Parts: sequence; structure tokens; C-alpha cells
Amino acid sequence: MASSILPLLYLASASPRRQELLHQIGIPHTVLRLPPVEGEDEPRQANEPPVAYVQRTALEKAQRAQEWLAQAESGCQQSNHGQTNLPILAADTTVALGDTILGKPVDAQHAANILGQLSGQTHTVYTAVVLAHQTGLYTGLSTSLVSFKQLSQTEIAQYIETNDCFGKAGAYGIQGFAARFIRDLQGSYSGVMGLPLYETAELLRTAKIL
Repeated sequence: MASSILPLLYLASASPRRQELLHQIGIPHTVLRLPPVEGEDEPRQANEPPVAYVQRTALEKAQRAQEWLAQAESGCQQSNHGQTNLPILAADTTVALGDTILGKPVDAQHAANILGQLSGQTHTVYTAVVLAHQTGLYTGLSTSLVSFKQLSQTEIAQYIETNDCFGKAGAYGIQGFAARFIRDLQGSYSGVMGLPLYETAELLRTAKIL
């Protein structure tokens, strides 16, 4: 993003994929470098369906960013982000096989277990988007069905060796090597990648940012 272009929003995510997707549709933004939350994944509440989980966690990300910026504005902590009145965009992606949420793998064996569960199956990818603006909270949801081919142990091991499985819900990234595993996609490619562009643009239009 050129320094002469003013950002339209804060992105409450350090994900390079979400940054790339915003650049793809021409949304100048500033990435909020928030203090990390302990643990790889947010805890799931008892009997919480995957779709409710992803919507709640995206909302909580936006709220944490709002609180952090409010503290920065009041002088309670140092901020290097300049403006504090920009809208905040947050998102969360959840991979679910039935009612089972398959989060980010903690190690190679965990990644192999996750990929083994996805092998030959159709799973659901939910990505919830939240825009926190002065005029209110705007929310969107992308739901996609992704079907994997049957994976051999060799294919799983070779994919894990690329390290592309780490830091990704469901232990895979659709935009990388794992694309060869996907025999069918019904839904949003960008949503599976981490930020559904149609839904995001609709939120920005509704909030009169675009």
C-alpha cells in the first residue's frame, strides 16, 4: 500500500492471506498489531455449534481491537497506528467436519490426524466477518463446502513437510500445495482462504465505507 493512500480501515488480523485479499479488491488498510491471545484457538463453549463459534470469535476479535484502540487513545498504552477512529475489520475461519471443529495443528502428528479426517470427506468452512464502525456492528458469514480426494499417507506426509499446514484451520491452505487435494468447492474460494471478499465488500458498502 502506498504511503500516500489513506487507509479505509484497521484489519484486526496478522494473517498475510487476509492482507493479500484486501489488497486484491483495492482496500487500503492498516494492520493492527494486537497483543497475542494465549493459545492457538479460542475455547469452544459447551454444545456450541461451529457456526455459532466462528461468529462469536470474530465478534470477540473486533471487540478486543476496539478496547485496545480505546486504551491507546486514552494514553493507557502506546500505539503506533495513528488514527483511532477508523472502522475495524475482524474475521475468523473455522473448519468443521460435522459438529467437530478442526483447528490449527500444534505439531506434525496433529496435522496428520486432521488431514486424515478430511481425507475423502466433504467438510464445511465457515468464515465470519465483523466490521466495527461508529455507526454500529456489521456482520457477515460465508459458508463453503470443500470435498477432499482420498489422501494417501505419503501425500499427507509430503504436504506436512512443506509446513504449509501450520497456522491454518483444518491444517491446510486452499491457495497452496493443498489445492491438489480439493476435488470440489461449493462456496467462496476467498472465504476458505480466510476473508470472503463478496461479504466483506457488502459490509463496507452497507456501512458506506465504499
